[in-house]
This record gives sequence, structure tokens and C-alpha cells, in this order.
Amino acid sequence: MDYKLTSKDKLTELAKSNGIETWNELTEFIKNLPYGRNKNRTDFRLVLSEKKGTCSSKHALLKSIADLNNVPNIDLVIGIYRMTELNTPKIGNELTKNSIEFIPEAHCYLKINGKRTDLTSGQSEFMKIEKDIIKEKLIEPNQVAEFKVDYHKNFIKLWLNETKSKFEFEQIWQIREKCIANLTE
Repeated sequence: MDYKLTSKDKLTELAKSNGIETWNELTEFIKNLPYGRNKNRTDFRLVLSEKKGTCSSKHALLKSIADLNNVPNIDLVIGIYRMTELNTPKIGNELTKNSIEFIPEAHCYLKINGKRTDLTSGQSEFMKIEKDIIKEKLIEPNQVAEFKVDYHKNFIKLWLNETKSKFEFEQIWQIREKCIANLTE
């Protein structure tokens, strides 16, 4: 089912300025934008103006526009999953180089009518990480910046402690950042 975007707010108007008239057109447009961090992670308009975004910015934008246009049954989710070189191949071999099986990674996606939907890119397939989901939490779009980062960091610190890892938090976070940089290339 499709929904016409009828709201007169700035976000919906920005989407319409890109020739987008419906929810399905919007989701198709967003998933085909390249992966990349925006200049300001709290300004979702940048996904449309910079023509790129991350899992966080793209899905926060979609949830925001869905809410503004009364598109029903759209939830924004942070899922913590076991990021491996197998389920996230573009991260390169950073984990192998450091003798790490996985790093808990925070990934944002939507639940549309209860079905997990990843619109990060045209190649995104939720099935690749589904069996590696550790924890999920529903959030609001404004939580994809500071809250998501804090939630993720706290999760990793707890994980390092529980697994009695030889790594310090800063080391793991640095390895993780290299993995994410590889995704952008």
C-alpha cells in the first residue's frame, strides 16, 4: 500500500522538491542514495540536500516524514548486532587483523507493519544480520545522534566487561571506526 505525502512541513516539502510524491517513491529514493556521513548528524534534511546518508540519518528521515504524513505502522529501531566480516563484508579485514570474531554494532532500520526493513542502500539485506541481532530498541528520530552513540558505547563497555576482553574500550571503538570508514569507501 502506498501513501501520498500531503504534509506542508519543511521536510516533506524538501522531499517533494526532489520529485517525490508518495511514501513508496520516498523509500526507493532514499535507499538508492549512497552511504555516507552527513555534515550534521542531527539534521536529517541533509540526507536529501547532500544526497547521502547513514543507516541512522536515512531511517530517521523516513520515520520523521512517515509521522508527518500519517503513514501508519512505521517504527524506528536500533538493533545491536554481531558485526562480522561475513555479514558486513565491506568492513574489510580489520577484525581478522585484530583477532576479533565480531564487534557489537548499532544499526538503525525500520519496522514497517512489524517487518524489519533496511533501506540503508539498494544492496542492504536485513537477512544478512538477522540471526546476529543481540538486542533491539524502538527509538524516535531525534535519538539517532547522541542517544544512539551513548547507547552503543555503553553496550560495548558492558560487553567488554562481561566477556573479560583483553581490549580496552578505546581500542575496540577505534577498530570499529576503521570498519565503518571502509563501508563509506
